[in-house]
Amino acid sequence: MTACAIETAAEDDDRDRDAAWSAGPGGPPGFADSAGPAGPPGFAGSAGFTITANGAYAARLAGAGDALYVERWTLDGPEPYAVPLPLGQPEEPHAQLLPLADGRVLVARRVDGRRNTFSLLYPTGPATGELQLGAVEAPGSERLVLLPPSPDGICAYAMCVGPDTTTLWLVAGGAFGPEQVAEIKGGCTGGVWLDRTGRILALDRRLGDGPVKAVTVDLERGGEVTPLLQIAEESNDRLLLADPDSGLLLIRSDAPSPGRDRLGWGVLGSLLPVRFPECLRLDDAAVTPFAVQPGQVLMPESCSVALRIDAAGGSWVGTWEPSSRRMAQSAAPAGWLAGAGLWTAGGVLRLPYVTAGAPCGLVELETPPEPEPEPEPVASTAAVPAAVVDEPRVCRPVPLQQAPLTDRKPAG
Repeated sequence: MTACAIETAAEDDDRDRDAAWSAGPGGPPGFADSAGPAGPPGFAGSAGFTITANGAYAARLAGAGDALYVERWTLDGPEPYAVPLPLGQPEEPHAQLLPLADGRVLVARRVDGRRNTFSLLYPTGPATGELQLGAVEAPGSERLVLLPPSPDGICAYAMCVGPDTTTLWLVAGGAFGPEQVAEIKGGCTGGVWLDRTGRILALDRRLGDGPVKAVTVDLERGGEVTPLLQIAEESNDRLLLADPDSGLLLIRSDAPSPGRDRLGWGVLGSLLPVRFPECLRLDDAAVTPFAVQPGQVLMPESCSVALRIDAAGGSWVGTWEPSSRRMAQSAAPAGWLAGAGLWTAGGVLRLPYVTAGAPCGLVELETPPEPEPEPEPVASTAAVPAAVVDEPRVCRPVPLQQAPLTDRKPAG
């Protein structure tokens, strides 16, 4: 990738339709209100619902008020079902959860403001088993956050952001309890895995008062840092989601319009520009990707992307492919745990929801069909004026640094 490009809408009716969806306080007809604060896309979701990398399990804090407890969902069976994992005392609202591939749930609890303890919960007949793993108390531990589930399904990592450095900790899956695995200069946020082994992690880093730039961290080489996104010198370039199979990257950057973030896409290791489609920009709503279709080996333009759309009246769902100039928009199911969901390799979007009548539900979203494409114009030997050619507007080319993973291979 060597530049950033603005993709204009194919027709004026694209812009009109987007405006109709985003206008007014109610959103699209029949959309469902969402609950809970916003969370990092593709990780915990806005309602604190975290799904394992393989889509088999999920975890959330259930209950209400002062009676919160951990609840584990099983998603890979014929029907989803939930198992409560209560302990002798309720969980605090700020407890962080991370499900593992073996069905256990990691709980991170903050004690006395700075110290963080970690334990694994699992069902043992009618009771809940708890394996205590240890604690982390280090500079920045008052802002410790769990990173997204590791692709290996075994390890779990946390990040502490101190005044000048960020430390990464292996908090589950190690031999001797929590251990520091990397120290990175600057303050970091985000967290996206770029491979299927849990070795290469992308973080959004800020050095001093400079712009935010996504970098990669190699956990098998002592936390070696490599630049990942460098769209423009002063632009803030963040990585939101990545699909290791296809190399598709979902990016948020203000490079095409300084001071205003835009949602764009690129391909890991590609020389093509980062593109910022017009159809992903809504004037009265925020658009955030939360899931990418897996299994599209080396076919990034065919990957389906699920997007959470937030407006004044609530949240609903968008679906889009890089090869399309349109974003389909659909009502979310009632009780949707907004910002949570997963794609199957076959292209089915599954959304979790909770209602009074269905405390553990999973719906397969039926997205609107793609409109018929416009017929190709008949070739003509007449000269075409340059002003008629619909080329995307390109910003000043700036190289995108090569990431460590450019030799993707088919899964398995």
